[in-house]
Amino acid sequence: MSGAEEGTHPTEPYPRDLGPEHPTVPLPPAAGAPAPGAAPGAGLPPRPPLPSAPVAVPPPRRRARWPWVLGIVVVVLAALVVGGEFVARAVVAQQIRSQVITALKLPADQQMDVNVGGIVLPQLVAGRLDDVRLSSKSVAIGPITSAVAVDAKGVPIRGGELGSARGTFRITADQLEKAITAAAGSTPIDSVTLDGKDVKATGSVKLFGATVPLALALTPGAEGGELTFTPTSATIGAMTLDASDTSSPFASALKPLFATQKLCIADRLPAGVHLSGLRVDGEALVATFSADSAITTDPNLLENGTCQGQ
Repeated sequence: MSGAEEGTHPTEPYPRDLGPEHPTVPLPPAAGAPAPGAAPGAGLPPRPPLPSAPVAVPPPRRRARWPWVLGIVVVVLAALVVGGEFVARAVVAQQIRSQVITALKLPADQQMDVNVGGIVLPQLVAGRLDDVRLSSKSVAIGPITSAVAVDAKGVPIRGGELGSARGTFRITADQLEKAITAAAGSTPIDSVTLDGKDVKATGSVKLFGATVPLALALTPGAEGGELTFTPTSATIGAMTLDASDTSSPFASALKPLFATQKLCIADRLPAGVHLSGLRVDGEALVATFSADSAITTDPNLLENGTCQGQ
C-alpha cells in the first residue's frame, strides 16, 4: 500500500530541480531571524539591562546637640561674669569712697567719684588694684575750696604699702583770691587774675601818706606744705619796679611788697601727702602733690600735718 493510501497526510515529494527557468523559492525567514547578509545578532530583541549592584543608603544623620548646649553654657557663664564684674566694681568703688572719707575726716556726704581701671575680678583675686582714680569737684582745704583728682597705682586690698599716688588741687581765680588775701596780711588785695605763668594781684597801698594803686606779679610755688607767692615786679601808679631793683628811691619803702607770701595748708592735709608744685594752668591754679607709699600701713601718716612755727 502506498503512503497516500495508508494516512490522511501523505508526504509530498521535494520538488525536483526544474532548471534555471524555474528557480527554487526560498523559505521565508523565521520570526526574529536575521535577514540574509545582516550582522550577527541583528534582529534579535534588545537584551534587558542587568540589575545593578545594590547601593547602600546611609541612615538619616541626627543633628548633634552638644554644640548648642555648649553655646548656652558659654552664654550663661559670660552673663554671670559680666554681672559679677558689675557688682564687684560697684562694691569696690563704694568701699574705697567710704574708707577715703573716713581716713581724711571728710563730711559723710562728700561728693566723690571713684573709677577702678581694668577688669576688677582678677585684681580682687590678686589682692591689689592696678589703677584707681578719685575725683571731687569741691573739697575744702583750709581757706581754699578746690577740685581734687588723685591717680593711685597698686592699691592694696588686704594690707600692704601703696604703689604710688599723685594728684592735683585745681584752684579757681576766685578761690585763689581768698588764698592770696589770707597770705597778703596787711597788703590790701582787691582782685586776682591769672596772666600767663604768673598771678596778678591788684589793690592799693599807702605811700608817703597817699593811697596809690598797686599791682603785683606773683610767681606761684609750693614748699614744705605751703603755697608760696613770690612777687617778681610791682607797679605803683605809673612806675614798675623789679624785685632786684635797689636803685629806686622807693626801693626801701617797697621792699616789704617783694617778700614771699606763704599760705600753709599742711595742717589741713594728711602728713603722708606732700605738695610738689604750684603752677598756672589756663584759668586755674594747679597744685600737685604725691602720697607716701606707707600711708596705707602707718596710721600716723593719715593724721593732719603741721605748719612751720606751730
